[in-house]
Amino acid sequence: QVQLVESGGGLVQAGGSLRLSCAAPGRIFGTYAMAWFRQAPGKEREFVAAISLSGGGTFYEDSVKGRFTISRDNAKNMVYLQIDSLKPEDTAVYYCAARKGTYYGASGPLYDSWGQGTQVTVSS
Repeated sequence: QVQLVESGGGLVQAGGSLRLSCAAPGRIFGTYAMAWFRQAPGKEREFVAAISLSGGGTFYEDSVKGRFTISRDNAKNMVYLQIDSLKPEDTAVYYCAARKGTYYGASGPLYDSWGQGTQVTVSS
């Protein structure tokens, strides 16, 4: 497992933008596929986006395509989620997840490391 620490959440008006960050200290970061999930109040956790080991491959949940961009900087052991055109329904706790190996899909149980989450609240 790898330690993950998210940051960058906050309160923002609809239409605004945020960039979430996830720090993963350690020299082995490049061997982990990374993903973002979110959980809204009263709802189950859902997949948002994932990125391959090198960053060359990305995968998004359909509802966020075009508004969310996942990226990573392996030299800095960081993964990011740029969120544009925020909507009230994007309000949730956003979690960073890591999985050792090449899989970078939407299945939460396949990820073995999780951060503590960062709250994103979008006002209308």
